[in-house]
Amino acid sequence: MAKATGESVQLLKGTLDLIVMKTLSWGPMHGYGIATWLESQSGGALGVDDSALYQALHRLEAKQLVDAEWGMTPTNRQARFYRLTPVGRRHLKAETAGWLRYADSVRTVLTATGR
Repeated sequence: MAKATGESVQLLKGTLDLIVMKTLSWGPMHGYGIATWLESQSGGALGVDDSALYQALHRLEAKQLVDAEWGMTPTNRQARFYRLTPVGRRHLKAETAGWLRYADSVRTVLTATGR
């Protein structure tokens, strides 16, 4: 995967799994496609290390939130394509709602202008 072009940010613990699931909510993708999409959508700020990405995919697969099957890429290379399971879609929806509530709460505290 290409290096991030902008200033990269450190992912908080547990965030990688959530953003990988969000990426897969658009349809099946192979690892390189996931990494490229994340980097593109974040303006280069979320350049994910390949080993961390595949560890997340294996973790999600073990929890039955994603499954995978072998297929061919548009460039005729064999790759594993990952997709969200129905359980994964429900988990993504619940986790996203919780994460957004948390982020809004942190933003409110950090942008407070008075006591």
